[in-house]
Amino acid sequence: MRKIFLYECKRLLWNKFFAGLVLVLLFYGWQVLRRVTILGVSHTAPFSPWSFGDFLSRMLPLLWIGALFFLTFFTSEKARRAAVLTDAAPLPPRRYALARCAAALTVTALLALACISEAACFYGIYFGWYGWSGLVFPTLVTLVPPLVFALGSGWLLGMLRPWLLYVWMLVSPVCLALPLPESLGLWNGRLFAQYPLTLGTLDPAFTLPAAVLFVQFVLLASGVVLLAVRPEGQRQH
Repeated sequence: MRKIFLYECKRLLWNKFFAGLVLVLLFYGWQVLRRVTILGVSHTAPFSPWSFGDFLSRMLPLLWIGALFFLTFFTSEKARRAAVLTDAAPLPPRRYALARCAAALTVTALLALACISEAACFYGIYFGWYGWSGLVFPTLVTLVPPLVFALGSGWLLGMLRPWLLYVWMLVSPVCLALPLPESLGLWNGRLFAQYPLTLGTLDPAFTLPAAVLFVQFVLLASGVVLLAVRPEGQRQH
């Protein structure tokens, strides 16, 4: 299983799409950092958890698309035909699928790490600020649940109909433009711009409403469960 995982990681990393996506992410991220984040959101410092969370929420649609595109390497018609051979291999099909999902998750995490590293360089260059311990929680709560859910739901949709993955890629960008309720405010980033203003202090400590944390937990749990699901039709190869 380890060899399969490493092989799939290498296959995802050494392709033009990954390199192109990294370049697009870094270019867009630098524009956001220099034009938006540097001003701070809701009267907070540019390196506050609120401003950093706003940056991450703006990067999320591209990360969502990237995560789903990685799955197309495993759910395309060509990959489905190859599944006839892999299902006959000594390794159980479920473990083979798990190795592929783990590879997609790992490469998606590398994309997110590229964005975070860029922000770290920005904060260091412009402000000489390196207090990253306070930004760990905003990073985990903003990126991990939706990206795990993207992979879980995308894996299931791609196994059912490969073209559904391309439709599903539009969900996060569309959410960015919608007036979502506060409980879904991390999906369009408005929570980072609006919620601090309701706390009654300048540059308040980073806290999130219980409803937001519950939604993020449900997304994370749903993504994990969906990653373990293998459509009935896929068991019959």
